[in-house]
Amino acid sequence: MTVIILTNCPSGLRGLLTRWLLQIAPTVFIGKPSARVRQVLWDEVHEYAGNGRALLVYTTNSEQGFAFETFEHTWRPVDHEGMTLIERPKNQEKAIATPKKGWSKASKRRRFAK
Repeated sequence: MTVIILTNCPSGLRGLLTRWLLQIAPTVFIGKPSARVRQVLWDEVHEYAGNGRALLVYTTNSEQGFAFETFEHTWRPVDHEGMTLIERPKNQEKAIATPKKGWSKASKRRRFAK
């Protein structure tokens, strides 16, 4: 089984993938191509993705039962003692979102009521 997930990619690339895989949701493609066809499709994704991102997941004979590859993602797969894990960049910390002043209806009433 092979799954390719695209983000922000041209529609022409999606059309190319539908020749070999089934599109089950927008930008999500699944199928069971051979390893050779899967590699050719992944090379086409690299060539035509433009500014987009892509994720490839496929079954393999390993401890996890699957493997995955990424293209232009900030999170990347890393092998750790035979298991593939995702490494997140250290500079991405959760920022506490502070509400912007002046955008709520209550804020506008307070500001213009004077």
